[in-house]
Amino acid sequence: MHLHLLFPPSISINLPPSSPRRLIQRRRRSAKPPRASIAVGSGKDDAFTKYSGYLFNNGASSEAEFLEEYDLRAISRIYRQKPLLVLRRFVQISVTFGRWFAARYLDSLSDRSDEMFKIRAAELRMLLLELGPTFVKIAQAVSSRPDVIPPAYLNELSLLQDRIAPFSTELAFSIIEKELGTPVDILFSEITPEPIAAASLGQVYKARMRKNGKIVAVKVQRPGVKAAISLDIYILRYLAGILRRAGKLNTDLQALIDEWASSLFREMDYRAEARNGIKFRELYGGFKDILVPEMHIDESSKRVLIMEWIEGRRLSEVKDLYLVEVGVYCSLSQLLDYGFYHADPHPGNLLKSSDGKLAYLDFGMMGEFRQELRDGFVEACLHLVNRDFDGLAKDFVTLGLLPATAQKDEVTKALTGVFENAVNRGVRNISFGDLSGNLGRTMYKFKFQIPSYFSLVIRSLAVLEGIAISFNPNYKVLSSSYPWIARKVLTDSSPKLQSSLQTLLYKDGVFQIDRLESLLTESLRARTEESLTRGTEEDSKNNSRTAIKQALSFTLTEKGAFVREILLQEIAKGIDALGVATLETTASRFPLFISPTTLGNEDVNNLRNLRRLVLLFSRVQNSNQETEVDNSQESKHSSSEEISLVLNQMASVQDITPILSVIPELPPESQEQLLRLPVDLAGRLLSRAFARTIRRLFI
Repeated sequence: MHLHLLFPPSISINLPPSSPRRLIQRRRRSAKPPRASIAVGSGKDDAFTKYSGYLFNNGASSEAEFLEEYDLRAISRIYRQKPLLVLRRFVQISVTFGRWFAARYLDSLSDRSDEMFKIRAAELRMLLLELGPTFVKIAQAVSSRPDVIPPAYLNELSLLQDRIAPFSTELAFSIIEKELGTPVDILFSEITPEPIAAASLGQVYKARMRKNGKIVAVKVQRPGVKAAISLDIYILRYLAGILRRAGKLNTDLQALIDEWASSLFREMDYRAEARNGIKFRELYGGFKDILVPEMHIDESSKRVLIMEWIEGRRLSEVKDLYLVEVGVYCSLSQLLDYGFYHADPHPGNLLKSSDGKLAYLDFGMMGEFRQELRDGFVEACLHLVNRDFDGLAKDFVTLGLLPATAQKDEVTKALTGVFENAVNRGVRNISFGDLSGNLGRTMYKFKFQIPSYFSLVIRSLAVLEGIAISFNPNYKVLSSSYPWIARKVLTDSSPKLQSSLQTLLYKDGVFQIDRLESLLTESLRARTEESLTRGTEEDSKNNSRTAIKQALSFTLTEKGAFVREILLQEIAKGIDALGVATLETTASRFPLFISPTTLGNEDVNNLRNLRRLVLLFSRVQNSNQETEVDNSQESKHSSSEEISLVLNQMASVQDITPILSVIPELPPESQEQLLRLPVDLAGRLLSRAFARTIRRLFI
């Protein structure tokens, strides 16, 4: 829930410790019900309690309220004994949506669809409020995609994030006292008389702790939400089973609902949320320009959470692309470094704090991404961008998107048709819409399925893209993600990723220089924590020294050892081939001189790769410009022409000077590693020359 939005100063109640229940008693004598502030809702009534209160009033579903976690068997047992309650809820849901769809249909018949568009959007929001938290949560999931949801609906659904009419403050204070076992005025010296924000599962008050004077947010769970969600999940699972059988769908819709329901139940346990917040703060709170509130877990319970108050505005409102980049960097670290990620990063949970940082809120819905799935996700992105659709098909099996029995050749052909056009436009132009647009056509034929974990992972990135698109329609989150992924592939010590890199760079034993060039160029575009500075991306276009220093630092450190080994190996091959080509060219010009060896096809390829490597090093200073290599345009030169091209590039002082100038700025250990490189390279050349001599003498 989106707790700490920046509103006009609220009136706080000063609570004298000598009158613990005076505030509540005064409220009970009041003739008027507590009124919501403008900040949290536009109406005076709590629509959920008014229209769906029968689900939990008078103990209608008291057993469901006491469930500790999502337990399908227990929920089924509870509601099989309450068929009339289930029937009443089913009818309410059907009639509520039926009326709305009927109104939309009549609008289309009378040619009033455009005229009534905004009105129907507002009506949809109101009926979602009537039905309660389950349906509000579904709406929140889609309210962050301006490229998918029409603006009128987007505006209305965004109000569901923290501007829902609150329930009674008198009831909220009684819940606080019951849960924490202490009167409100003993806990707090000040507290706002009305909630600052209210959402589907609870509402938030701003208060000052009496014992230490800290300003905190007090989050109180809405009564009846667990009973309502339990019954709604019971009904939705039943409908999902019918839909899957009728539509012969491959995806297990009931499993998706179960995963979502499990996360909702975890979100309703505020002590679990506090533990998640503490872990999230430990892992990511030290990141540059990331702010994670402190949790007061000792003063919290299952239905009341006390946490640090953060002043800020929604990220979607301030239009700060830099903070979106910070969010992408942090999300990638969550997903691929640590595997513990925020699974509900909708606009209300991402704020720009008053000191300009990206603040994460609401840690009820978190996800765990296992190591093998993390590696599979990285490999899938790598294979997609490099058009290795055969490898992508295998990745889909690893990720659980395809069954192991799928025919790989047919799948590869289908994936080529689905993704090739999107990928051909370049990695910086690919959006999630491009990737999913045509995938549905292959879903049925190859038994594609959406694993329950996968929807949360994709959503965590899609939400960030949606926020950015709202003020930059050309923003692509994959464009920001892929450089980070490229750097991870080049630097990760995981045997699986190193094997994937080896396979990617050597196709049928032939070194794919264009793929290495793409990876290195993109990896230098990756935003590191040190480079996340406002204006860096624009300024770095003319800052070749930064790119060169990054490249050298990377290849000379332990993380770059694997890539350094590949580069040394290919440079040695190229210099060896250059020596052979030079001897052969000399022999052709002087008939009396006999070349000790001849240039083979492999040597020609090695010479060509050397030329490309030299060219790559010269392009490092232009790493912010996208490099697309077209192999079909690779000219076939004679050995003498290749020699001339290599020597001309190597002799270019203007390309070598920037590289030499940054060497003194490298760390001492990197400089030592650099000094060892010539010796290592000489050893490799001697080894190749010796092997070539042996082959010539005995073969």
